[in-house]
Amino acid sequence: MTPYLLAAGMDGTVGVRGHEADIDVSFSDIWDDLDAGFMGLCTAKQGPWLFALAGVYMKLEDGAARTVTGPGGIVSRSGKLSVTNTMYIAQGTLGYQLMDDRTKLYAIGALRYTDLKVEMDVDVAFSPPPFGGSLSKDGPESWVDEVVGLHAVHSVSDVVSLVGYADIGAGGSDLTYQVMAGVNWEFNEGYTAKLGYRHLYWDYEDGGTVWDMTASGPYLGLGIRF
Repeated sequence: MTPYLLAAGMDGTVGVRGHEADIDVSFSDIWDDLDAGFMGLCTAKQGPWLFALAGVYMKLEDGAARTVTGPGGIVSRSGKLSVTNTMYIAQGTLGYQLMDDRTKLYAIGALRYTDLKVEMDVDVAFSPPPFGGSLSKDGPESWVDEVVGLHAVHSVSDVVSLVGYADIGAGGSDLTYQVMAGVNWEFNEGYTAKLGYRHLYWDYEDGGTVWDMTASGPYLGLGIRF
């Protein structure tokens, strides 16, 4: 079992009910606003098989001057935009070991469930309706993607290992992928400190909801082996 803390920034386009806006939040912005996330991972092995269940929570906020595009992309206006994204991700993974040496390599297949709630508020001055004054939109959305990928662990020493992970797929999204790289240090028997970087991408659009977004950042975790 491995609980993580995840500091995620985001970059891309978000849309709610036909209204779209570009979002760009850096790591420093996230830390300043104390917006971060939590993720947990449970894994089990039986022979060459690997089973994993991961959960991620992220709440990301952006408040700045931005351009907002109206329904159909016809009219764009600049204004003060505030966007809050609350996201839950659950992923069930099945893996099969291809290499069992100093480097362990697994082929994986997974289902990734994404539950997203977007709240978008914009204040625009001196613009014609529907963009004048204040505009507030929100909308929940959820979908499932099927992904395939590789997971590798390379032992540097008896207590230190390097970890790499990559997957790609589609389903509810037109395209989704993630990559992760890190280092694990078993500082005590059964306890492993984990540090790395995680990068996720979705290209999703349905019914006026747009989530063409990258969420990425460093993570810090503690692995507990039973």
